[in-house]
Amino acid sequence: MDFRILGPVSAEVDGRPVDLDGAKQRTALAALLLARGRLVTDERLTTLLWGWEPPATSTNQLYTYVSRLRTRLGPAHGLRRHGAGYRMDVSGADLDWDRFRELAAAGRTALLAADYAGAERRLADALALWRGPALGDVTEHLADAEGPRLTEARLSAVEQHAEAALALGRHDDLVPALTRHVTGHPARERSRGQLMTALYRCGRQADALALYEDGRRLLAEELGIDPGPELRALHQEILTGTLAGPAAPERTRAVLAPAAGAGAGARAGAGAGAGSRTGVGVRVGVGVGVAAAEGGPSAPGPGPAPALVPALLPAAPPDFTGREDQARLVLDALREGRDVTVTGAPGTGKSALALHSAEQARPAFPDGQLYADLRSPDGTPRDPGEVLGWFLRSLGTAPERIPANREERAQLYRTLLAGRRLLIVLDNAADDTQVRPLLPGGGVTRTLVTGVRPALATLEGALLLRLGPLAPAEAARLLARIAGPDRLAADPESVARIAEYCDRLPLALRIAAARLADRPHWLPARLADRLAVPDRRLAELRIGSLDLAAALRPALAALDGPAAAALSILAEAGLAVLTAPDAAALLDLPLPDAEDVLDQLADARLLEPRPTGDALADYRLLPLVGLAGRRPVPVA
Repeated sequence: MDFRILGPVSAEVDGRPVDLDGAKQRTALAALLLARGRLVTDERLTTLLWGWEPPATSTNQLYTYVSRLRTRLGPAHGLRRHGAGYRMDVSGADLDWDRFRELAAAGRTALLAADYAGAERRLADALALWRGPALGDVTEHLADAEGPRLTEARLSAVEQHAEAALALGRHDDLVPALTRHVTGHPARERSRGQLMTALYRCGRQADALALYEDGRRLLAEELGIDPGPELRALHQEILTGTLAGPAAPERTRAVLAPAAGAGAGARAGAGAGAGSRTGVGVRVGVGVGVAAAEGGPSAPGPGPAPALVPALLPAAPPDFTGREDQARLVLDALREGRDVTVTGAPGTGKSALALHSAEQARPAFPDGQLYADLRSPDGTPRDPGEVLGWFLRSLGTAPERIPANREERAQLYRTLLAGRRLLIVLDNAADDTQVRPLLPGGGVTRTLVTGVRPALATLEGALLLRLGPLAPAEAARLLARIAGPDRLAADPESVARIAEYCDRLPLALRIAAARLADRPHWLPARLADRLAVPDRRLAELRIGSLDLAAALRPALAALDGPAAAALSILAEAGLAVLTAPDAAALLDLPLPDAEDVLDQLADARLLEPRPTGDALADYRLLPLVGLAGRRPVPVA
């Protein structure tokens, strides 16, 4: 059993994600995990869930949350009632907070022993466990009570990792990350001093002195104090040019620039290895290392294999049905040298269309195809740096030649793509900031991106294609293709009902057809009747790894609190078509504010705008989205 609190709170049992019901259930789980087997009283749990003014039904609701948590976690949950509270035995489970603390403690020990390489490695492994701000998706009460100590532990590990990396001479690598860190935490003098040191060792003495002055002014204006003695001493050493070099610089290979006339592989090696001279050595690319000034360069390392043709595309759905017009638009754009962005509500078949189109376009891209799902299994966005590492290996870069720094990875990636005709498919993108580091630097390589968020529309020069539900005839064809045409031909009325209960979303239709195919004794009318019950519909649309509610969950989770509450209210109203005046009345908001809410939900692809020719558009809320967006009713 695996638990994660260093980011969105989540759990897995035997490798399968556990479905947790909203912020309060996640809060109860996180509070019990943080107690490490100690008793958590009903009073404390109630305060963490509702604050100091809990509802009258809080006792019954707390019992319901814990009962459902036991059910979700299964028989090995270790969650027991003791007196006036609960205790959770997780001694046999894996908790990322525990692993972080173990690795961070080992890193601190190594740092004190001057084992800088060991310290840097262990602290980097500890920090890699963080998937975002700790205790994501919990109540503000738990976040306020427990979040600061977790955040402080991470910040301390960041600074200790920087100390080890500076001792190893990795100042070039540290500048971007430390710059972000100091910008986010400007009053932390240790981090500021580390960035000043890194800048100075990169030959940027003026920038290091300016950074000190910025910090001095900030402390004076906001806190009325001067920098501490350590930061002042460091400033003096930088000012006089007497700051010492790294304590234990690594001695690794330097990569020489290729001779003139070298081939594609050698040119790629130049992109990875070229660097700039610093005050203490020669910078030759992150992940390759630093040659000490007194040691001189060694022989070049192995370059990428220029003949390697990557073929990362997953198989396109063999039963892809419909979307002929959209597929033609995608293919025409790619062949004409345009990138393509496909957006739409969850379940509209964006990935299926992308893979189908990419398969059809293979002949136009003889140098290969790259593919990455930009959404992790837990629903969080993948780091573009991780994806760049995959792509560089697929393009023939030896693992030891892959830079550790994301910016340098992107530079090498663009160098390898120069002059090559590849198709890059980026599936389930979170936003444009995640996509931009993965774009080629011009040329003849094309990119096909899928995602939900409207920010993808800012990708310059791309054809933007928005998918909605299938047409009724297409929906019926998809059902028949999977479940069998002969079986469905006898009852077209039930087939039409199934399609409408599925909102004609390809994912929902695929699940419904798979259930019919798996149950040859079911008539179409039986499934239609089961789907007709709103409270059962989402549960019916689940089979194997296909789960419509799970597909909708990331889009719903991305909503802020007011938008999520508005969606719940609008869904409960059950209106087939929503107008801004309707929303204003239901939400008790002024008309402009109601329009903003509707636009926000439409941007999240949870409402379908329907142009009317008037100043105000109408919107359609897909029934399945409405069912998923309703707030669960507490059980007393």
